Amino acid sequence: MNRTTVCLLAVTAALSLCSATAQSKSNVPASLFQTTGKKGGTLTLSLVSSPQSFNYFAVLDNNSYTVMNNVLDRLITLDPGTNKLYPALAESWTFSPDGRVATLKLRRGVKWSDGQAFNADDVMFTLEDVASNTGLKANQSAVFKVGKDPLKFEKVDAYTVRVTAPKPYGAMLQALTFVPILPQHKLAKYQPLKDPEGFMKAWATNTALGDIVGTGPFILSNYTVDQKVTLVRNPNSWRRDPAGTQLPYMDRLEYLIIKSPEAQINSFRAGQLDSAPITGAQFPDLKRQELAGANFSVIRGVGLNNPPVHLAFNQDSKDPALKKAFSDLKFRQAMELAVNRDRIIDTVYNGLASYPGFGVAPISEWFNPVTKGMFPKFNLAQAAARLDALGYRDTNRDGVRNHPGGGNLEIDLLHAADSSIMPGIATIIQSDFGKIGVKVNLRGVTGSTVLPTSMSGNFEAVLGTFGDQPDPQLRKDIWQPGGALHFWRRSLQPAQEGGTPNMDLMQPYEKRTWDLFAQAEASGNQATRKKLYNEWQLLFARNLPVILIAKPDSVAAFQKRIGNFYVRNNAVISSNYTVFEK
Repeated sequence: MNRTTVCLLAVTAALSLCSATAQSKSNVPASLFQTTGKKGGTLTLSLVSSPQSFNYFAVLDNNSYTVMNNVLDRLITLDPGTNKLYPALAESWTFSPDGRVATLKLRRGVKWSDGQAFNADDVMFTLEDVASNTGLKANQSAVFKVGKDPLKFEKVDAYTVRVTAPKPYGAMLQALTFVPILPQHKLAKYQPLKDPEGFMKAWATNTALGDIVGTGPFILSNYTVDQKVTLVRNPNSWRRDPAGTQLPYMDRLEYLIIKSPEAQINSFRAGQLDSAPITGAQFPDLKRQELAGANFSVIRGVGLNNPPVHLAFNQDSKDPALKKAFSDLKFRQAMELAVNRDRIIDTVYNGLASYPGFGVAPISEWFNPVTKGMFPKFNLAQAAARLDALGYRDTNRDGVRNHPGGGNLEIDLLHAADSSIMPGIATIIQSDFGKIGVKVNLRGVTGSTVLPTSMSGNFEAVLGTFGDQPDPQLRKDIWQPGGALHFWRRSLQPAQEGGTPNMDLMQPYEKRTWDLFAQAEASGNQATRKKLYNEWQLLFARNLPVILIAKPDSVAAFQKRIGNFYVRNNAVISSNYTVFEK
């Protein structure tokens, strides 16, 4: 399928139509194919933990999402080769010049895996009753509002849905890429609006897997707790390759639950996994083995969505002395000087990482290049001098600084102990902070509990990751003060979900950041939005709500028997439904 098969929409354009022509048999991005493949075989991958649920909106769990992304489809997706919008369940759309109305034409002939027809009722149920439902734990209501005002969803006919914003919403189409569409005929009976708690119990991991249906390339077949999740080809899959062959190529997709990163790599080397997540530290050794004749390949690219690592201090800490320290920009600036990014990149990532952007990936069109040089150089002497000036001195000469009012300056650092990179980063930070008299106690937990623990406020400092997105507005829950994921300042969050953030507690830069996101959200002019986001990135760099550390490269290892796993335009390209056995 060539680039002319679909016209990718620019949201600033006048009313325009994006649709596939009838000239190509393929209906998925051409960038996914290095070559056409053949059907048959099993793709075996890994998960670090068992999925908590098969209900996408019931849990905050990447393992659940990883599995269900094979089962459920979005209306619009992104071309991995260009990061531009691409048709999925919505095969075409129009977007009004004023940035307020999107009309989506749904793909006809699509069936759920149980044979029921997909139509606008499924989309309306998902958008109105589920994704916008603030009673659900993993709702997506934040991206379906402009300020406090929700978007309006309307069924025009069986295959047309209209989305209307109360005022211009420049990221409306990108917001629709977030939402996996659910089957109304299976899930409406749980009445998510009336009984959100009951709905979140639906599609639990003990559900009969035949009741879990999707339009995606695979369907669930078997689940053994803490061992394996098995999926098989969806017989009703609507996807086709350039030759018109139904996708996926693979008959089966298996996820082995392997909690240890080292065990994952060992399983990959033994040929038990077809691909494995690897770090920069593991890259050279695996590359040497590849060059020595191993039956696997190791590739590297630069990814947009690779999540950069950040260090966050709890500015609402239950410890009054730590709360005072963490809320002080001068303290955060002093501690940033003690973060050795270059050492972390060299030793933890083995050089396969780079400095991140401030909330926006450096390769993104939204990146503000002025911020590129705003990371200070590692300097323990300067860090120590600044802490001295703030009154954090070792008054009892035990090697640990004291708060101005007494008591040791001691910080618990929460991190994912089962990660292949976080323990190394945490150890470097512990060492360097210790050299300037700041005692760090490492608090390692399983990776799946890091974000929930952070969101509960039960931490002092944490190493975390948040992925970059093609449009900054899709991360407003994180970076806009008062957002649901703005966990380092939970006191700014509204008393009730959907309410007004606590503006009275906001510092001037936080108020301005809140305003910038609100203005950018309500603008249909992309040039205006770019200026607003440029200002926000500068505020981020100057005020350090969190300390950004490093953004990893895209590195991947896969067995040589697997096709359509490759690098194009410096991006690592693969998809579970287009890879095949050679």
